[in-house]
Amino acid sequence: MRHILFILSFFLLSFFIISCKKIETNFLIPDGTYIGTFQRQTSSGGPISSVTITFSGNSWTGQSQFAKYPALCNGTYNAKGADSINFENACPWTAEFDWTLILSHDYKINILGKNIELSKDYNGTFKDIYHLTKQ
Repeated sequence: MRHILFILSFFLLSFFIISCKKIETNFLIPDGTYIGTFQRQTSSGGPISSVTITFSGNSWTGQSQFAKYPALCNGTYNAKGADSINFENACPWTAEFDWTLILSHDYKINILGKNIELSKDYNGTFKDIYHLTKQ
């Protein structure tokens, strides 16, 4: 009877260990304040806005030269492999603007020294690009 209880306990413990979600602690972007530009590139170009984004741990906060272009506030981010990052935006937004301008969801990332490029392609219709430099 003890052997059966031992084996059952072993399987239950193994099940719980295997089913636990791994917490990602590898942050892709070095902490600090980054200053640069944002542009939504379309076939006719697109305005450029100055932006400031601060990264700390897996949190970010940002400001833009123009209201809601891009829509920056604060939130969290996580790496999704070597060249992809996912942003979550924690702020409430009103409905009178294009919500694709909110820094959220998946972006491609390229880090070269102090420079970071974040980009998101919208099926060839337009592309959002952040060019940032660590201060």
